[in-house]
Amino acid sequence: MRIGHGYDSHRFAEGRPLILGGVSIPHPVGLTGHSDADAVAHAVTDALLGAAGMGDIGRHFPPSDDTWKGADSMKLLAQVVRLLEGRNHQVVNVDVTVVCEQPRIGPHADAMRERLSAVLGISPDHVSIKGKTNEGMGWIGRGEGIATFAVALIDSIEDLDALHARHRRDPGL
Repeated sequence: MRIGHGYDSHRFAEGRPLILGGVSIPHPVGLTGHSDADAVAHAVTDALLGAAGMGDIGRHFPPSDDTWKGADSMKLLAQVVRLLEGRNHQVVNVDVTVVCEQPRIGPHADAMRERLSAVLGISPDHVSIKGKTNEGMGWIGRGEGIATFAVALIDSIEDLDALHARHRRDPGL
């Protein structure tokens, strides 16, 4: 078993949707970034890549490459899951903490868990999403953006053939 840690942060920006964990969240501002700026998906992606010793999200999906401009971060996460599987790793669980003053994360946590679990190929009860405030301190406390932390556990795949069969049944992952 291997553990990885991920972190991401983005500033709020007018005229962009707020997407966290693959879920569109009603909010007056979204997050700025080269892709869809899904800070939850980015932190989870970095945690998985770190656990596998494969670098970070910028190495695999560089912001200098227009291929990733406006990209759906959940699709990037799905690509990383396939990379891990190619190295005989599977995701065991992920634990995510979103730090922001607004919006409240709790009402959206279950939807994020469901969306992430589908992409990661694990049960929703193996995905944890928590929202915390920064108690009004610093750039997060001033409402300038969101920070996200993620921890992921991966393990060796026991039955690679069964995994490939699952992907043939659901190629959207």
